[in-house]
Amino acid sequence: MNYAQMRKYDTANGPGIRSTLFVSGCTHHCPGCFNQDFQKFNYGQKWTDDAADAFIDMISDPQIKGITILGGEPMDQVHDDDLLNLVRRIKKEIGKDLWIYSGYTFEQIIAHEKRKKILSFCDVLVDGLFVEELKDLRLKFRGSSNQRIVDVRASLETGNVTLMTEFN
Repeated sequence: MNYAQMRKYDTANGPGIRSTLFVSGCTHHCPGCFNQDFQKFNYGQKWTDDAADAFIDMISDPQIKGITILGGEPMDQVHDDDLLNLVRRIKKEIGKDLWIYSGYTFEQIIAHEKRKKILSFCDVLVDGLFVEELKDLRLKFRGSSNQRIVDVRASLETGNVTLMTEFN
């Protein structure tokens, strides 16, 4: 896996002060994407053990409420175990709120074994492709009105999408 950037403090991609990881690589190529450079799988830097350790150190800061992973497309990071190992490590060592953004829907993610495994370590999923015709700047934590903010735990438990009512 490559990553485009790490941000220690971010308030745009989830509630509170968060740290964010932007992964590189996306197969969706949504028209109007705000991270077009991040669509290239070889963009940015190679994810290494040192990068993982640096990110874990960063998110250990008590000011950080949660972590958000976006890109690129996190759910396209299935050719190796880098992202899976990272989300597992975040939950085991840090235990903070973990959001993930994906152009894939919840239903598409749970139908794919490795994507579902990655999702199982997350608390919230912002799902759905960005659709420029549905762009709405008034939406919280979403770019277009087709996207949903999903309570992952409740949705995995029931098998049906449960939306986070405070954000949808």
